[in-house]
Amino acid sequence: MAHWNGPFGDGTHLARVAPDVVLQQKYPFALPPLGYANTAVVPAADASTLATHRDKLHAAHVTALHAAMEKFSSLQEYSLGQLLMGLRRWPAEARPLIREHGSAHASHALYWKLIAPGAPTAAAPSGRLGGMITREFESVEKCLAELKATALGIEGNGWAWMVKTATNRLALRVMANEDSPLLEAELPILGIDVWEHAYYLKYQTKREAYIDAVLSRINWDVAGAQVE
Repeated sequence: MAHWNGPFGDGTHLARVAPDVVLQQKYPFALPPLGYANTAVVPAADASTLATHRDKLHAAHVTALHAAMEKFSSLQEYSLGQLLMGLRRWPAEARPLIREHGSAHASHALYWKLIAPGAPTAAAPSGRLGGMITREFESVEKCLAELKATALGIEGNGWAWMVKTATNRLALRVMANEDSPLLEAELPILGIDVWEHAYYLKYQTKREAYIDAVLSRINWDVAGAQVE
């Protein structure tokens, strides 16, 4: 398992912050392989949704981030995780580009793994994450119910996240637009993309059905790896 130690924007550190290796990517940035067939994660996403959401929209964010970093050669030595968590350190003209496109790249790369079929895929969280969920939410069922309510309550576009805070607690967050919890010095563990492009082709306006489908598909091995 890969780990990464890097600075938050406030100068503090969170050890072992990146089991999700996309956060170690540096310029030139690239779209990670999906790792499974585009029909393998139904009902969370069908082939048409993946073709639009990942192959076009996620890929466009990667291309835009790559183009932005071409203009800021002094930032090319930093990883994606460092760029996001250290956002306040970078030139003012670079920040909006990193915030939008870097956040979208990091969030989507993790999202495709969270809804992946997995081999093997745990039926429920165990180990450290399981213990943290029990401490914060009493049970997995209550945790998922609260995450669902958080996602349903988002007006417009955004993400619902379960995160690990800098004080090593779990919390639920709403992140507007493409913002990543990493911008707030918090580690994403489990997220639901509630932009319409994540579900409209299959579910139209039935956001709740889409959220239920995502929650039924969670790869707890991937989620658990974020806190190990």
